[in-house]
Amino acid sequence: MTILETERLRLREMTDADFPALAAFLQDSRVMYAYEGAFSDDEVHAWLRRNFERYLADGFGLWVVELKATGEVIGDCGIMRQETPSGEVLEISYHLRFDHWRNGYAIEAASACKHHAFDVLGASEVCSIIRSTNAASMNVAIRNGMVVRGQFTKHYKGVDMPHLVFAVSRDA
Repeated sequence: MTILETERLRLREMTDADFPALAAFLQDSRVMYAYEGAFSDDEVHAWLRRNFERYLADGFGLWVVELKATGEVIGDCGIMRQETPSGEVLEISYHLRFDHWRNGYAIEAASACKHHAFDVLGASEVCSIIRSTNAASMNVAIRNGMVVRGQFTKHYKGVDMPHLVFAVSRDA
């Protein structure tokens, strides 16, 4: 089911059939360095399940990002509820296959998600929670109109990971 379309991209709900395409980037350590490494098959399956649960509970989650011209899956992007020390936020998150970095796809998809959150979901603010070492994702957040509004440390895979909370309000 298509959720959003941009000039070059289509964002749609994930299906079980997307496992190989998701694994292509979730199992790439270059893409997943902010997560302390590539995912296992079990972690990719869990990623799918969590998003199916989000679709049912919230009506949104991470969506597959496809190139409209070819239908090729190049990543995921979407909106998720996330807990922070300051409370629950709506987060725009994105992951792209390494061979599709630096083509403007991340900002194109993230911007569409921001407008969807404001215009369809009625959000007053959206965030992107980004590991402090992930300069590429920070640049996407900044280009999406976000500024740093907070920081906290996540504990994942036995590692303390400082994260910045980038945010933009509907009024900005």
